[in-house]
Amino acid sequence: MATPRPGNPVRGSTTGRPLMAALDLFGRRWSLRILWELRAGPLGFRPLQKRCDDMSSSVMRQRLTELLDAQVIHQLPDSRYELTPLGQEARQALNPLARWAGRWAATVDPQGADHTDDQSAGRISHPDTGDDGEPELDSAD
Repeated sequence: MATPRPGNPVRGSTTGRPLMAALDLFGRRWSLRILWELRAGPLGFRPLQKRCDDMSSSVMRQRLTELLDAQVIHQLPDSRYELTPLGQEARQALNPLARWAGRWAATVDPQGADHTDDQSAGRISHPDTGDDGEPELDSAD
């Protein structure tokens, strides 16, 4: 399956609207997980595979190829993978969804809300964000 691209038909849409292409890309098995695991910095193939619950090498290679082609990640000279600026933006865009998911879990299953995968999902430290994961605005904005 080809890497989804804005302007081209994608799964669920013949228009190729950018949002639909992004949903197709990130809706593929393991794509969001790879993006999420790279949020803290570059990782090599094996450490990334380990963080992704030892997903199969073939699926991981396919997803990495798609994310590289989509320019969401890039490969460093030492063979590690890291998010591109576009990938960082996508990761930051997930913070509100992660916070919502925590509230949803607490509402749907108040007793089980403690078992989230990443308690700090909504509070990922990044130079461009505050402690709450929201973009910090300076006087130039």
